[in-house]
Amino acid sequence: MEGNKRTMRERCTLRKDIIKEFLAEFLGTFILILFGCGSVAQTVLSRGALGEPLTIHIGFTLGVAGCHGLGMGVRGGHVNPAVSLAMVVLGKLPIRKFPLYVTAQFLGAFAGACAVFGLYYGALWITGGCSSSRRKHTPTSLPAYPAKHLSVLNGFVDQVIGAAALILCILAITDKKNTGAPKGMEPLAVGLTILAIGVSMGLNCGYPINPARDLAPRLFTAMAGWGFEVFSAGNCWFWIPVAGPLVGGVVGATIYFLLIELHHPEPQRHAQDDNNVKEKYEIVTMS
Repeated sequence: MEGNKRTMRERCTLRKDIIKEFLAEFLGTFILILFGCGSVAQTVLSRGALGEPLTIHIGFTLGVAGCHGLGMGVRGGHVNPAVSLAMVVLGKLPIRKFPLYVTAQFLGAFAGACAVFGLYYGALWITGGCSSSRRKHTPTSLPAYPAKHLSVLNGFVDQVIGAAALILCILAITDKKNTGAPKGMEPLAVGLTILAIGVSMGLNCGYPINPARDLAPRLFTAMAGWGFEVFSAGNCWFWIPVAGPLVGGVVGATIYFLLIELHHPEPQRHAQDDNNVKEKYEIVTMS
Protein backbone atom coordinates (compact mmCIF):
# COMPACT_ATOMS: atom_id res chain seq x y z
CA MET A 1 0.00 0.00 0.00
CA GLU A 2 2.76 2.43 0.93
CA GLY A 3 4.54 1.53 -2.27
CA ASN A 4 1.48 2.36 -4.35
CA LYS A 5 1.10 5.72 -2.59
CA ARG A 6 4.75 6.49 -3.22
CA THR A 7 4.44 5.54 -6.88
CA MET A 8 1.33 7.67 -7.30
CA ARG A 9 3.02 10.62 -5.61
CA GLU A 10 6.04 10.29 -7.90
CA ARG A 11 3.83 10.17 -10.99
CA CYS A 12 1.39 12.95 -10.03
CA THR A 13 3.59 15.42 -8.17
CA LEU A 14 4.22 18.54 -10.21
CA ARG A 15 7.86 19.42 -10.79
CA LYS A 16 7.61 22.95 -12.20
CA ASP A 17 6.87 25.75 -9.74
CA ILE A 18 5.04 27.83 -12.33
CA ILE A 19 2.41 25.12 -12.76
CA LYS A 20 1.97 24.90 -8.99
CA GLU A 21 1.52 28.66 -8.82
CA PHE A 22 -1.00 28.59 -11.69
CA LEU A 23 -3.08 25.94 -9.95
CA ALA A 24 -2.88 27.78 -6.61
CA GLU A 25 -4.10 31.01 -8.21
CA PHE A 26 -6.89 29.18 -10.04
CA LEU A 27 -8.17 27.26 -7.03
CA GLY A 28 -7.76 30.21 -4.65
CA THR A 29 -9.80 32.52 -6.87
CA PHE A 30 -12.41 29.79 -7.29
CA ILE A 31 -12.82 29.56 -3.51
CA LEU A 32 -13.04 33.36 -3.24
CA ILE A 33 -15.93 33.52 -5.74
CA LEU A 34 -17.67 30.46 -4.33
CA PHE A 35 -17.79 31.85 -0.78
CA GLY A 36 -18.02 35.56 -1.58
CA CYS A 37 -20.47 35.59 -4.48
CA GLY A 38 -22.26 32.62 -2.95
CA SER A 39 -23.05 34.74 0.11
CA VAL A 40 -24.36 37.50 -2.17
CA ALA A 41 -26.52 35.02 -4.10
CA GLN A 42 -27.97 33.58 -0.90
CA THR A 43 -28.88 37.05 0.34
CA VAL A 44 -30.39 38.17 -2.97
CA LEU A 45 -32.31 35.00 -3.74
CA SER A 46 -33.71 34.64 -0.22
CA ARG A 47 -34.74 38.32 -0.34
CA GLY A 48 -32.83 38.95 2.88
CA ALA A 49 -34.32 36.04 4.81
CA LEU A 50 -30.99 34.19 4.91
CA GLY A 51 -28.59 37.06 4.59
CA GLU A 52 -27.85 40.74 4.98
CA PRO A 53 -24.92 43.08 4.23
CA LEU A 54 -22.94 41.77 7.20
CA THR A 55 -23.45 38.20 5.93
CA ILE A 56 -21.90 39.20 2.62
CA HIS A 57 -18.97 40.90 4.37
CA ILE A 58 -18.34 37.75 6.39
CA GLY A 59 -18.62 35.58 3.27
CA PHE A 60 -15.95 37.56 1.44
CA THR A 61 -13.80 37.80 4.58
CA LEU A 62 -13.74 34.03 5.06
CA GLY A 63 -13.42 33.48 1.33
CA VAL A 64 -10.30 35.65 1.18
CA ALA A 65 -8.87 34.04 4.32
CA GLY A 66 -9.54 30.58 2.90
CA CYS A 67 -8.04 31.25 -0.53
CA HIS A 68 -4.92 32.89 0.92
CA GLY A 69 -4.48 30.01 3.34
CA LEU A 70 -4.83 27.62 0.43
CA GLY A 71 -1.92 29.19 -1.43
CA MET A 72 0.43 29.84 1.50
CA GLY A 73 2.60 26.84 0.66
CA VAL A 74 3.02 28.04 -2.92
CA ARG A 75 4.52 31.34 -3.96
CA GLY A 76 1.72 33.65 -5.03
CA GLY A 77 -1.70 33.33 -3.48
CA HIS A 78 -2.63 36.72 -4.92
CA VAL A 79 -6.09 35.77 -6.34
CA ASN A 80 -6.31 39.35 -7.62
CA PRO A 81 -4.65 40.89 -10.71
CA ALA A 82 -4.28 44.18 -8.80
CA VAL A 83 -2.19 42.40 -6.15
CA SER A 84 -0.10 40.67 -8.82
CA LEU A 85 0.53 43.99 -10.59
CA ALA A 86 1.55 45.61 -7.32
CA MET A 87 4.04 42.80 -6.71
CA VAL A 88 5.45 43.27 -10.22
CA VAL A 89 5.91 47.00 -9.54
CA LEU A 90 7.77 46.21 -6.31
CA GLY A 91 9.92 43.55 -7.97
CA LYS A 92 8.41 40.76 -5.86
CA LEU A 93 6.95 38.95 -8.88
CA PRO A 94 8.77 38.49 -12.23
CA ILE A 95 6.88 40.29 -14.97
CA ARG A 96 7.01 37.16 -17.14
CA LYS A 97 4.74 35.43 -14.60
CA PHE A 98 2.16 38.20 -14.52
CA PRO A 99 0.13 37.05 -17.57
CA LEU A 100 0.02 33.50 -16.23
CA TYR A 101 -1.17 34.64 -12.81
CA VAL A 102 -3.90 36.82 -14.33
CA THR A 103 -5.04 34.02 -16.63
CA ALA A 104 -5.32 31.62 -13.71
CA GLN A 105 -7.22 34.19 -11.65
CA PHE A 106 -9.75 34.89 -14.42
CA LEU A 107 -10.28 31.19 -15.11
CA GLY A 108 -10.73 30.50 -11.39
CA ALA A 109 -13.25 33.34 -11.06
CA PHE A 110 -15.16 32.11 -14.11
CA ALA A 111 -15.28 28.58 -12.69
CA GLY A 112 -16.43 29.98 -9.34
CA ALA A 113 -19.26 31.87 -11.06
CA CYS A 114 -20.29 28.63 -12.80
CA ALA A 115 -20.32 26.87 -9.43
CA VAL A 116 -22.48 29.54 -7.77
CA PHE A 117 -24.89 29.49 -10.71
CA GLY A 118 -25.15 25.69 -10.54
CA LEU A 119 -25.52 25.76 -6.78
CA TYR A 120 -28.48 28.15 -6.90
CA TYR A 121 -29.94 27.16 -10.27
CA GLY A 122 -33.15 25.85 -8.69
CA ALA A 123 -33.57 29.00 -6.61
CA LEU A 124 -33.13 31.09 -9.74
CA TRP A 125 -36.02 29.26 -11.39
CA ILE A 126 -38.26 29.51 -8.38
CA THR A 127 -37.67 33.24 -7.97
CA GLY A 128 -38.10 33.81 -11.70
CA GLY A 129 -34.45 34.76 -12.16
CA CYS A 130 -34.06 32.48 -15.16
CA SER A 131 -37.10 33.86 -16.97
CA SER A 132 -36.44 36.49 -19.61
CA SER A 133 -38.54 39.07 -17.77
CA ARG A 134 -36.61 38.78 -14.51
CA ARG A 135 -33.05 38.14 -15.63
CA LYS A 136 -31.96 41.74 -15.42
CA HIS A 137 -32.60 41.76 -11.66
CA THR A 138 -30.57 38.67 -10.81
CA PRO A 139 -26.95 39.14 -12.03
CA THR A 140 -26.20 41.39 -9.03
CA SER A 141 -25.35 38.20 -7.15
CA LEU A 142 -22.23 37.72 -9.31
CA PRO A 143 -20.68 40.95 -10.74
CA ALA A 144 -20.94 44.26 -8.92
CA TYR A 145 -23.12 47.17 -10.07
CA PRO A 146 -23.03 50.84 -9.05
CA ALA A 147 -25.56 52.49 -6.76
CA LYS A 148 -27.84 55.08 -8.37
CA HIS A 149 -25.97 57.97 -6.79
CA LEU A 150 -22.57 56.88 -8.12
CA SER A 151 -21.03 58.71 -11.08
CA VAL A 152 -18.38 57.20 -13.34
CA LEU A 153 -15.61 59.36 -11.88
CA ASN A 154 -16.71 58.71 -8.31
CA GLY A 155 -16.83 54.98 -9.04
CA PHE A 156 -13.31 55.02 -10.45
CA VAL A 157 -12.01 56.89 -7.41
CA ASP A 158 -13.86 54.43 -5.16
CA GLN A 159 -12.06 51.48 -6.77
CA VAL A 160 -8.66 53.15 -6.72
CA ILE A 161 -8.94 53.97 -3.01
CA GLY A 162 -10.30 50.54 -2.08
CA ALA A 163 -7.62 48.63 -3.99
CA ALA A 164 -4.84 50.92 -2.70
CA ALA A 165 -5.99 50.32 0.88
CA LEU A 166 -6.02 46.58 0.26
CA ILE A 167 -2.49 46.59 -1.17
CA LEU A 168 -1.15 48.76 1.66
CA CYS A 169 -2.51 46.36 4.27
CA ILE A 170 -1.33 43.22 2.42
CA LEU A 171 2.19 44.63 2.12
CA ALA A 172 2.25 45.58 5.79
CA ILE A 173 1.01 42.12 6.79
CA THR A 174 3.53 40.23 4.64
CA ASP A 175 6.55 42.54 5.04
CA LYS A 176 9.18 40.56 6.96
CA LYS A 177 10.94 43.76 8.02
CA ASN A 178 7.71 45.12 9.45
CA THR A 179 5.92 43.80 12.52
CA GLY A 180 3.47 41.95 10.26
CA ALA A 181 1.09 39.23 11.35
CA PRO A 182 2.15 36.18 13.39
CA LYS A 183 3.35 33.30 11.24
CA GLY A 184 0.39 31.37 9.86
CA MET A 185 -2.06 34.15 10.68
CA GLU A 186 -1.49 36.14 7.49
CA PRO A 187 -4.61 34.77 5.71
CA LEU A 188 -6.85 35.78 8.62
CA ALA A 189 -5.26 39.24 8.73
CA VAL A 190 -5.86 39.73 5.00
CA GLY A 191 -9.43 38.50 5.43
CA LEU A 192 -10.04 41.01 8.22
CA THR A 193 -8.71 43.71 5.88
CA ILE A 194 -11.48 42.78 3.44
CA LEU A 195 -13.98 43.00 6.28
CA ALA A 196 -12.73 46.50 7.14
CA ILE A 197 -13.02 47.57 3.51
CA GLY A 198 -16.49 46.05 3.24
CA VAL A 199 -17.95 47.79 6.27
CA SER A 200 -16.41 51.15 5.37
CA MET A 201 -16.43 51.27 1.55
CA GLY A 202 -19.29 49.06 0.44
CA LEU A 203 -22.03 51.63 -0.14
CA ASN A 204 -21.10 52.78 -3.64
CA CYS A 205 -20.69 49.51 -5.53
CA GLY A 206 -20.00 46.67 -3.13
CA TYR A 207 -16.16 46.91 -3.11
CA PRO A 208 -15.23 44.53 -5.98
CA ILE A 209 -11.57 45.85 -5.96
CA ASN A 210 -10.56 42.79 -8.01
CA PRO A 211 -10.69 42.72 -11.84
CA ALA A 212 -10.95 38.92 -11.95
CA ARG A 213 -13.67 38.82 -9.27
CA ASP A 214 -15.87 41.18 -11.32
CA LEU A 215 -15.10 40.70 -15.01
CA ALA A 216 -15.10 36.89 -15.13
CA PRO A 217 -18.51 36.51 -13.40
CA ARG A 218 -19.84 39.33 -15.59
CA LEU A 219 -18.75 37.44 -18.70
CA PHE A 220 -20.35 34.28 -17.34
CA THR A 221 -23.69 36.01 -16.75
CA ALA A 222 -23.59 37.34 -20.30
CA MET A 223 -23.05 33.82 -21.62
CA ALA A 224 -25.58 32.27 -19.25
CA GLY A 225 -28.48 34.18 -20.77
CA TRP A 226 -28.46 37.72 -19.42
CA GLY A 227 -26.82 39.02 -22.58
CA PHE A 228 -24.38 41.86 -23.03
CA GLU A 229 -26.61 44.23 -21.10
CA VAL A 230 -24.45 43.30 -18.13
CA PHE A 231 -21.67 45.28 -19.85
CA SER A 232 -23.77 48.27 -20.83
CA ALA A 233 -25.51 48.60 -17.44
CA GLY A 234 -24.62 51.62 -15.33
CA ASN A 235 -23.28 53.62 -18.30
CA CYS A 236 -20.90 50.82 -19.29
CA TRP A 237 -19.76 50.44 -15.69
CA PHE A 238 -17.97 47.13 -16.34
CA TRP A 239 -14.52 48.68 -17.06
CA ILE A 240 -14.32 50.54 -13.74
CA PRO A 241 -13.88 47.47 -11.46
CA VAL A 242 -11.15 46.39 -13.89
CA ALA A 243 -9.13 49.57 -14.45
CA GLY A 244 -9.72 51.14 -11.03
CA PRO A 245 -8.20 48.32 -8.94
CA LEU A 246 -5.19 48.04 -11.27
CA VAL A 247 -4.46 51.74 -10.83
CA GLY A 248 -5.13 51.42 -7.10
CA GLY A 249 -2.72 48.50 -6.86
CA VAL A 250 0.09 50.57 -8.35
CA VAL A 251 -0.80 53.54 -6.15
CA GLY A 252 -0.85 51.41 -2.99
CA ALA A 253 2.44 49.71 -3.84
CA THR A 254 4.11 53.05 -4.58
CA ILE A 255 2.86 54.64 -1.36
CA TYR A 256 4.03 51.70 0.76
CA PHE A 257 7.45 51.65 -0.89
CA LEU A 258 8.04 55.40 -0.57
CA LEU A 259 6.64 55.89 2.93
CA ILE A 260 7.41 52.58 4.67
CA GLU A 261 9.62 50.03 2.90
CA LEU A 262 12.23 52.54 1.74
CA HIS A 263 12.88 53.58 5.34
CA HIS A 264 13.45 50.17 6.90
CA PRO A 265 16.79 50.22 8.77
CA GLU A 266 19.58 48.22 7.18
CA PRO A 267 20.58 45.10 9.14
CA GLN A 268 23.53 45.92 11.40
CA ARG A 269 26.64 43.80 11.29
CA HIS A 270 28.02 42.54 14.57
CA ALA A 271 31.30 43.97 15.80
CA GLN A 272 32.73 40.43 15.94
CA ASP A 273 32.10 40.02 12.22
CA ASP A 274 33.90 43.30 11.51
CA ASN A 275 36.86 42.15 13.61
CA ASN A 276 37.02 38.84 11.75
CA VAL A 277 37.04 40.64 8.41
CA LYS A 278 39.78 42.98 9.65
CA GLU A 279 41.92 40.08 10.91
CA LYS A 280 41.57 38.21 7.61
CA TYR A 281 42.57 41.36 5.71
CA GLU A 282 45.66 41.82 7.89
CA ILE A 283 46.69 38.18 7.42
CA VAL A 284 46.38 38.47 3.64
CA THR A 285 48.39 41.72 3.48
CA MET A 286 51.15 40.43 5.80
CA SER A 287 51.58 37.28 3.74
